[in-house]
Amino acid sequence: MKIRPYASTAPTQVASREPGQPLWQIAPTRDRAGRRLTDFMMLIPRLRERPRSEVERTAREIQAVLSLHQDVVFADLNLKLNLLWVSLRPRPGAIAELAAAIRLRVPEAVLVAHQPLGL
Repeated sequence: MKIRPYASTAPTQVASREPGQPLWQIAPTRDRAGRRLTDFMMLIPRLRERPRSEVERTAREIQAVLSLHQDVVFADLNLKLNLLWVSLRPRPGAIAELAAAIRLRVPEAVLVAHQPLGL
């Protein structure tokens, strides 16, 4: 999996695809075995306003974190919305763990609307 920032009006899938497809159509909801996936979003304020080199550095930092986690199935960095979307196999604490790891490398990233299961 490789994360690639994209500045069009449509979100971008990590894997190769054409711009214009809505994220809800490309983000997986189940893994290859048919088990449901979970997902989360992180807002990275003003990312699209930064110089290209900073945007690319941020994408590399996120990629470095995500590549260390086998649970991650999909990731999308939408520069128009300054939003990172990550889909992963559910595991207790996985979202909090990934979000914290991303924040270590991208301190301005903010976890959006996460409610742990069972609450």
